[in-house]
Amino acid sequence: MPDVRTVATHCPYCALQCGTRLTRERRGVSVRPTDFPVNQGGLCQKGWTAPSLLDVADRLRHPMVRRDGELVPVCWDIALDTIATGLDRIRAERGPDAIGVFGGGGLTNEKAYLLGKFARLALGTSQIDYNGRFCMSSAAAAGTAAFGLDRGLPFPVTDLGGADVVLLAGANPAETMPPLMQHLRSPELIVIDPRRTATAEQAALHLQPLPGTDLALALGLLHIAVVDGYADTRYIAERTSGFDAAWQRAMSWWPERVERVTGVPVTEQRQAVRMLAEAGSAYVLSGRGAEQHSKGVDTVSGFINLALALGLPGRPGGGYGCLTGQGNGQGGREHGQKADQLPGYRMITDQAAREHVAEVWGVRPEVLPGPGRSAYELLDALGTEDGPSALLVFGSNPVVSAPNAAHVTDHLKALDLLVVADFVPSETTELADVVLPVTQWAEEEGTMTNLEGRILRRRRLQVPPGHARSDLEVLHGIATRLGEPGHRYPTRPREVFDELRRASAGGKADYSGISYERLDSGEALHWPCPDGEHPGTPRLFLDGFAHADGRARFVAVEHREAGDVPAEVFPLTATTGRVLAQYQSGAQTRRVAELNDASPEAFVEVHPDTASRAGLAEGARARVTSPRGSTVATVRLVPTMRTDTVFLPFHFPGEGRANLLTSGALDPRSRMPEFKVSAVRLEPEVSAP
Repeated sequence: MPDVRTVATHCPYCALQCGTRLTRERRGVSVRPTDFPVNQGGLCQKGWTAPSLLDVADRLRHPMVRRDGELVPVCWDIALDTIATGLDRIRAERGPDAIGVFGGGGLTNEKAYLLGKFARLALGTSQIDYNGRFCMSSAAAAGTAAFGLDRGLPFPVTDLGGADVVLLAGANPAETMPPLMQHLRSPELIVIDPRRTATAEQAALHLQPLPGTDLALALGLLHIAVVDGYADTRYIAERTSGFDAAWQRAMSWWPERVERVTGVPVTEQRQAVRMLAEAGSAYVLSGRGAEQHSKGVDTVSGFINLALALGLPGRPGGGYGCLTGQGNGQGGREHGQKADQLPGYRMITDQAAREHVAEVWGVRPEVLPGPGRSAYELLDALGTEDGPSALLVFGSNPVVSAPNAAHVTDHLKALDLLVVADFVPSETTELADVVLPVTQWAEEEGTMTNLEGRILRRRRLQVPPGHARSDLEVLHGIATRLGEPGHRYPTRPREVFDELRRASAGGKADYSGISYERLDSGEALHWPCPDGEHPGTPRLFLDGFAHADGRARFVAVEHREAGDVPAEVFPLTATTGRVLAQYQSGAQTRRVAELNDASPEAFVEVHPDTASRAGLAEGARARVTSPRGSTVATVRLVPTMRTDTVFLPFHFPGEGRANLLTSGALDPRSRMPEFKVSAVRLEPEVSAP
C-alpha cells in the first residue's frame, strides 16, 4: 500500500484515542486535531508531537540477532528461522509451556487477537499475558463483579460534561489525558489523591489520603451515605443485591476512624458525600491510583458500592466508570492476550466459550490450553525450573514498566531465548537475542477500542522505513516456520478483524456487527454490537445490568494494610505515577525532543520538611531505597505533599527506574501488582570517588 497525502486517524497514546488528521508535507508529517467527540478539536502535548515518532533517529529498521554478545543486522529469513529453531528446540525439550508470550495494551485489536491465537495454537502455550495486567485489571474485575460486564466507561465521555459533580478516585487526567478536562469544566470535581496534582488544583474538594488507604476512605464514604440518609433505598431495593453484606463491613468505618487511618478530615468526608448526593447528576470515576494495589479490586469495589448506594449506575446522567489508560487498554483485554481469556471477553475455563472459539479457529476444543500465569507471575517464573525459558515480547518494555524491576531483569537475562518486537530500541531490546522491527501507528491499518468501548479505525499514512514489518506478518512468519498452515494467521488487518468478529459473536464484548465498512462510513459503534443493523451500545445498563437477574451487585469488602508498611528502616511511603510529558515506560516519549526537554530525568517530589530531615535541598540528588532496591532521582520540593509520602514517575530507565522500588505483591483476584505503595527511606546520593 503506497503513501497517501492525508488521512484521518487517532492519536497513538492514551485511551481517549483523540481524533487527528495527518498530512504529509515537504517538511514532514503534520497533525491537526479533529472535532472527534472525546477531544473536540483539542490535543495534549504528546498528541501534537506524535508525528516526531515517525522520524526518530534510532528507529528499528532491520531484524537483529545476537552474535558473540552483540546484536547484528540480519535478513528476515535468518531472524525468523533463528526464532523458529529456538522455539522448536525448547518445546521439544520442555513442552509448550516452556514458551511465554508477553503482549501490550497498545497493540491494535487485530494484533491482540492474532497474538492470543498464535500463542495457543502455533505455540500451544498457556503462558500468555500482557502489560494491561499492570493497568486496568483491578477495575475490570471489580466492574465484572458489580455489573456483570467490564467496559471502562459504560457511557460516552461527552456525558460527563452535563454532570453537576464528578468524583475522581486516583485519577489525574489533567496530566495523563488532558483533553478529557474540557468535559470536566462544568462539573464540580472531588479528587481523591495523595498528591496535590494538576487535577486536584482544579477541584472543588481534594481529599488527600495516605497511599494505600483508599479503601478505608471508600468504606467511610459509604458509611456516611447510609447513616446520614443519602442512600437511595428504592434504587437499592429494585436494582441491586448484596447491600446488607456490604453495609455490615462499612458499618464499623465511622468518620473518625477513617480520619485516623487515612488522614482525611471528617468534614471533608462529609462534604464529599453531600456533594455527590445532592447533585442532580453525578459520576464516580476511578484511575490507577485506586487500582494498582494488592487490594485494588476491593478498593474499586468500594467506590462502586458508594455509587450504587447513591443510585448512580444505569441511570441517565450518572454512573461509575474507569479511566482506562493505554491506547487500546480496553480492546487489548477483550480479544485473548490475557492469561485467562478468549476473544469476546470470554473466560478460557468456560467450556461453551472454548467450543465456540475452537470452531472459529478450526480446531478441537481440547487443543486449547487452559489458563496461564498473570503478567508479573509470568515474568517472575522466567528462567526457573518450571517456568518458560523463552519469551516473545510484543509492544512492551517490562525492564522499565514491571514491578520489582531488578528482579524481573534478572529473570529476563536467565532466558534461553528472548525475542522482542518493537519499533524503537528499549531497555528490553537491549537484552534480546532477536529484535524484530515492526510498524507503528501511522504505518498500519487496524482498529482500536477507546475507553468508551467505541471501536475506531487506525489508518495508514505511509509505509514503514527500512525492513520493518507489521506484527501480523511477524506472527505469520513464525507460525508457518513452526508448521502451522499460513491461512490460519492472516496478514491483512481487515481479514483478521472479520475473524475477530466471528470469534467475539455472542460474547460480552460482541463485535460481530461491526465492520470496516461501517466504521469507514462514519458510524459511531460501541460494543456490544451483535449484528450489522445494530446501532451499537454507547450507554450500558439503562435497562438492567449484565447479571442474569438484571441487578447490580454490592460486593462486601474490608480494608487491609498494604504489602509494604513503613517502619523504622523504611519510614516513608513512595507512590508512583505518570507526568504530562512522558508516557508509560518512556521508550517513545523520551525520543521526542520537546517532550523530553519538558521532563528529562527522574525526580522525586518531597515535602520540604521531609527533605530537610533527610539533609536534602531542591535539585539535590537523592537515593530512594525500598526493601527491593534503590533508585536515584532529583529532589523537587513540593509543599503540598504529605510529609510521610514521596512521589516518583515511572517513565525513566537505568538507575532512575521507579519500579526498582515497587514490589511483586499482587491482588488475589486481578493479579495487579502494588505499584502505588512502597516503604522507602530517603537520603542524599553519595557520588562514587
